[in-house]
Amino acid sequence: MKIRVRFAPSPTGYLHVGNARTALFNWLFARQKGGVFILRVEDTDIERSLQEYEEALISALKWLGLDWDEGPDIGGDYGPYRQSERLEIYDEYTKKLLEEGKAYYCFCSPEELEEERKRALAQGRMPKYSGKCRKITLDEALQRIKKGEKAAVRLRTPDVGEIKFNDMVRGEVVFSLEGIGDPVLVRSNGLPSYNYAVVIDDHLMRITHVIRGEDHVSNTPRQLLVYRAFNFKPPNFAHLSMVMGKDNTRLSKRHGATSIEQFREEGYLASALINYLALLGWAPPEGREVLTVEELIELFDLNRVSKSSAIFDYDKLNWINRQHIKRLTSREKAERAYPYLKKAGYLPDKMTSEHWKWLEKAIEGLITNVDRFPQLVKEFSIFFNFSPDDMGQEAKDIIKSEEGREVIKYFYEELSKLNNIDYETFIRIVESIKKKSGFKGKKLYHPLRVALTARASGLELNQFIPLVEEGSQLDFPLKIKNCKERVKEILKYL
Repeated sequence: MKIRVRFAPSPTGYLHVGNARTALFNWLFARQKGGVFILRVEDTDIERSLQEYEEALISALKWLGLDWDEGPDIGGDYGPYRQSERLEIYDEYTKKLLEEGKAYYCFCSPEELEEERKRALAQGRMPKYSGKCRKITLDEALQRIKKGEKAAVRLRTPDVGEIKFNDMVRGEVVFSLEGIGDPVLVRSNGLPSYNYAVVIDDHLMRITHVIRGEDHVSNTPRQLLVYRAFNFKPPNFAHLSMVMGKDNTRLSKRHGATSIEQFREEGYLASALINYLALLGWAPPEGREVLTVEELIELFDLNRVSKSSAIFDYDKLNWINRQHIKRLTSREKAERAYPYLKKAGYLPDKMTSEHWKWLEKAIEGLITNVDRFPQLVKEFSIFFNFSPDDMGQEAKDIIKSEEGREVIKYFYEELSKLNNIDYETFIRIVESIKKKSGFKGKKLYHPLRVALTARASGLELNQFIPLVEEGSQLDFPLKIKNCKERVKEILKYL
């Protein structure tokens, strides 16, 4: 039997972490087993479903690198793949259940149902539908509908007994039928309920495994009752634990970014986010944590999925993102950083080959300090924003000390004899200052660092000096000052 799984979101908002993890686990399972991964859009909530959300959903999945074999945008043998385009199919199945007496029309108003619910709660009972309309015959119901009355359709279910299923993550799960009542299959507006449409869709699309969040566990008995009414064979179920914040409450915006779009905008790599999402509730063998997509497909195993809540740790995600950044080539890093640095006004619209070479070297020098590419904007200010007036107090104290002033004076004397310098020249100058002043260690090197960077710490000078000298020869929106210009400005400040 060929494995067929589906990811079936509602387009009522942007793709968030929990749903993305569900999509990923379905995709990994299908790809590992040589199966089929289906995208189905469940858009029967007409008030909240929007086309822009469907488009954003598809864009987010594609950015993550998840592809599908059948779906609303590419079609397939079992479409349509939007529930709003399948209403005639649901109608046919509803007629069948009504004619067989397995379902019935319910004319109870929302007000009546609310009263029932309140009475049950007041009496300490589990609220469920009383079955008031069960005795209405199909002919009588059709006559009332013909006269303009609105009616929902309910499934006729047993009042006693239990329904159970084996969950691939949780083991055997048992529900008592006494607490379920007769679930609504079709609302009075003619639209199918979630628990009804999903059964018909999964059956017709030949879904073999339903892998979804544990918030659907309570839906499963109602769906199994629908499977039973149609004599359909149910799929295998696997319910994934919820994704929680560090405070053990359900992950929300107050914890940080939650939508895939936000993570994308904040500069996370898709490969890193996929890697981290896979670790939410699943443990790879041998404790490995930094994995490629190919490795995830090879290693993924539903039997290793935990039923305990998955804690979303942003620090861990940042660490994994850093590991994935390290795996990129220098050119790939430069290309990914470019949009952020260009937006900050550091890089030109049109980059020459010299610009790219310089950018690659600059990023290699600064990348160890960042988790995400947007953070490079702050790091790159060391080249473009040289301002003695804006120095921190520590830097000011260093250059205003008697030793600092003396070192910088000697430094400029040597620089003024040269057009430009490289690091070897810098070392020779340092040796000369050392002899003249008698200073060494921090007293010698700290003033030199501040004179060149206007900062008390930062990029090592053996990397910094070649970059500013080379960068000063290139055309940038903000000019990079060379070493001589920087030291002259510091002296002027003093």
